[in-house]
Amino acid sequence: MHSFTHWDQGTKYEENHFVWRPQLFRLSQAEDQHRLNELMETERPEVIDRFRPQLQELIKAENAGIRFSPEELSRAVEERLGSTPISFHGVWVHYPWRNKLVHLLDEEDYVFVRTNRNRNKITAEEQKLLNEKTIGVIGLSVGQSIALTLAMERSCGEIRIADFDTLELSNLNRIRAGVFQLGLPKWVVTAREIAEIDPYLRVVCYPDGITEENIEPFLLEGGKLDILVDECDSLNIKILAREKARLHKIPVIMDTSDRGLLDVERFDLEPDRPILHGLAEGLDYGQLRGLSDKEKIPFVLKIVGYETMSDRLKSSLQEVGKSIMTWPQLASSVSLGAAVGADVCRRISLGQFTRSGRYFVDIEEIISNRQRNPV
Repeated sequence: MHSFTHWDQGTKYEENHFVWRPQLFRLSQAEDQHRLNELMETERPEVIDRFRPQLQELIKAENAGIRFSPEELSRAVEERLGSTPISFHGVWVHYPWRNKLVHLLDEEDYVFVRTNRNRNKITAEEQKLLNEKTIGVIGLSVGQSIALTLAMERSCGEIRIADFDTLELSNLNRIRAGVFQLGLPKWVVTAREIAEIDPYLRVVCYPDGITEENIEPFLLEGGKLDILVDECDSLNIKILAREKARLHKIPVIMDTSDRGLLDVERFDLEPDRPILHGLAEGLDYGQLRGLSDKEKIPFVLKIVGYETMSDRLKSSLQEVGKSIMTWPQLASSVSLGAAVGADVCRRISLGQFTRSGRYFVDIEEIISNRQRNPV
C-alpha cells in the first residue's frame, strides 16, 4: 500500500469530517431513492432545486439559432420532461460539508451547458479532447488558483492535487477560502471548491503532499499525467518531481508569482533537457531536504534568478527571518499566474504550444508610466 490515498471510498479522513466528495443520487434508481430518503430523514439538508432553469439553458444552448418566446421555451421544457416527474430527471447532489442538496443536470448535459460560454475560444471538439487529459498540481497556495481555473474552464477530465499543509490565516491574502475553513487541509479546501464548481470532474487527492514514496504513483497511477504543475515550496521536491517527470516524458510548468514569471519544461518533447533550464545544475536533492525558508534563499536565487526578480521581492528576501516570516505573494500575482498557467496547460494539451523556456508576463512593464497611452 502506498503512503498516498485516493480517498474515493470511505476513509479515516472522512470519518474525521474531512469529507470533500459529494454524494450523487438518481431517483430513477430504487437504491438511490432509498439512500436519499435516509439522508433526508437523518441529515435534513437544505434543498436547492433550480433544475428547470438549467433545462431551459440546455434547450437554448442546443438550439442557439432559435429565439424562444417564454411560452415556446416552457413547452419545450415540458416536452423534454415528458410524463416523468421532474425530480426523477438529472441528479441530486449532496454536499455534506454544507449539508445542501442540489438538483443538477446529468453529467453530459451539465458539462455541455457549463462549458457553453467557452465556445468558440475552446471548440466543442477541443473540449472533448481536454476532457481526456489529466493534470497534476503539487502545492496548493498558488496551485489552488491554477487548479480552480483549470476546473472552471474544464481544461481536463481529472485533476490530481497534493499538499500536506493546513490553511492558516496568513494564507488568506492569496488563497480563495474563508475564515470558517481555517485549520482545514489545503487539499480539502481545494477539492471541495472544485466539487462545488463541477461535481462530475474527477479529483484525486494526495493528503501527504509529494514524497519519494508517492511521486511515481502521482505521476502514473490511473494513467500518466499529461502535465505536471509544480507550485510546492520544497526545493528538494521540485528537483525530484522534475527528475521523475523527465524520466516519464511529462511536461512541467511553474509560476513564481513575481513579474508574471512562468517556467515551461517540455520533457515530453525534449527528454534530455536539463531540469529548470540548467539552473539547478549542481544542486543535490538530499542537500535541499528540510531547509528553513531562510536557508532556501540562496537556492531560490539560483533557480529563479536574482537579476530578473522584481526589486520588491529582492528587498523582501533580505528580510526573511528578520522582519517577515517568509517571502511574499500577492493575490493579484497569484491570480495572474493562475490565468497564465491554465492558459499554457490548455494550449499544451491541445498541441498549440510546444516550446520550453522562461516567460514573463510583467504587468508593471506592460502597463507603466513609461509607455505612451495610444488612445
